[in-house]
Amino acid sequence: QVQLVESGGGLVQPGGSLRLSCKPSDSPLESFTIGWVRQAPGKEREGVAGLSKYDRGPYYATSVKGRFTISRDVARNMLFLQMNNLKPEDTAVYYCAAGFLASADEIKIATLLGQGTQVTVSS
Repeated sequence: QVQLVESGGGLVQPGGSLRLSCKPSDSPLESFTIGWVRQAPGKEREGVAGLSKYDRGPYYATSVKGRFTISRDVARNMLFLQMNNLKPEDTAVYYCAAGFLASADEIKIATLLGQGTQVTVSS
């Protein structure tokens, strides 16, 4: 079973930046539709950003467009989420996610998740 390992969360002030990383235990990332989801207390899981295995361009949630960038390093088999201009409403546990999905905007329903990393945006 493939495992996804995230890193890079933490506490940051509003307007700050963080970069999340994800590395699978095995299997190349390009075998899956991959991305990031997040869940805040009392809220539903939200698809944040995704990359389709069919290379149809990235997906971003409306709330993060222009601030977050998803990228993949094929040589290192790693996935990243660069988060800029962070806002308090970005506070959540962020999960690396992967699945055999038709499109990146379905990343919310991916069934393979990492252990999660906490992102807290607060002054």
